[in-house]
Amino acid sequence: MKIAHLADLHLGYRAYHRVNSRGGNVRESDVADAFRQAVNRLVELRPDLVLVAGDVFHTVRPSNSSIADAFRQFSLLADRLPDVPIVMIAGNHDSPRSADTGNILNLFREIDGVRVVCDECRSIRLPEIDTSILCLPHVSLSTGEEVPMEPDSGSKHNVLMLHGTIEGESADQKLRYISEYGGAIIPEGKIDPAQWDYVALGHYHLCQDLAPNMWYSGGLERTSANIWFERDPKGFLVYGTKTGRAEFEPVNTRAMIDLPRIEAGGLGAEELDESIRTYVESIPDGLQGKIVRLVIYDVPRAVVRELNHKRIREWKAEAVHFHLDARPPEARRRLGNNAPVRRQTLQEQVASYLRKDWKLRDPKLQQEQLVEMGVAYVDRTAEEG
Repeated sequence: MKIAHLADLHLGYRAYHRVNSRGGNVRESDVADAFRQAVNRLVELRPDLVLVAGDVFHTVRPSNSSIADAFRQFSLLADRLPDVPIVMIAGNHDSPRSADTGNILNLFREIDGVRVVCDECRSIRLPEIDTSILCLPHVSLSTGEEVPMEPDSGSKHNVLMLHGTIEGESADQKLRYISEYGGAIIPEGKIDPAQWDYVALGHYHLCQDLAPNMWYSGGLERTSANIWFERDPKGFLVYGTKTGRAEFEPVNTRAMIDLPRIEAGGLGAEELDESIRTYVESIPDGLQGKIVRLVIYDVPRAVVRELNHKRIREWKAEAVHFHLDARPPEARRRLGNNAPVRRQTLQEQVASYLRKDWKLRDPKLQQEQLVEMGVAYVDRTAEEG
């Protein structure tokens, strides 16, 4: 059996306040285009089963345009592959906190061939391909209650699909960063991949295996809080149960360039300007249409003020997003004995406060993840500022 595995579409994601010729947000259009590419490729590949492992939308209340476009694309996929079941679960981004709000994913139940699981842990039986899919959406995993993860002995093929963060010694070694916060935590010991023909994971935005038959497919575009962790190619997976192999299917995404970092210690404004210009002009085909970052370390604010800001504004106008991330020297103060002491950065102050002074009111909260989330938000504020 050939299984197509997608996750973390994040349709409706917006960033950078740049609009295209139709007046739509450029990044929202990029995300929608990546999904259209994936749909077209799925039609060509003709898998036996399509899995969507959560976070179909970026918010619980996406725009009308993103809902309409998603409905069109899933309808097209179901029409072109009429004999291929499509099963999706809800992730944390498209799961409202209040049950009264309702989940937008329920809309896709109106499409023939599409099965949707939003809240409860539920098994989907597909007799046409003799397969059972145990679906664990975000809500079913975030209640703190024990969720049984057992295959169906009456089915030839058994698949487990869930949306959350797998934690454990092996997972911690392979998952390079926390791409998204707010997801359910699943100890890796609760999942026995050997019981399943395939385990489809969502929430982590990079394509990564945790076992030969257990994969995060990654996102189709770069939509996490800090996109600079997402330098890897984007796309989805196709897994063959006979071969036991997963093949990565890439999609074309907007060019993202993280330029080599500059150590500016001791450089004047004129020298630093020249270094910046050299790096920017080294970009193949220029800045047009790209997302670019240049980090500069150890640069005093007085030097930043004297840079050629007219030229920097021109670069920002040319690129979809150009972020000149100028980081000041580590400030030092002196104790009474005149010994220099380094002043904490804002990130370090946030981390220290959350570890020492913030009292956790909910026992389900994990302090270190809260610290990482706080530091990431500070970084994101600097990134978007």
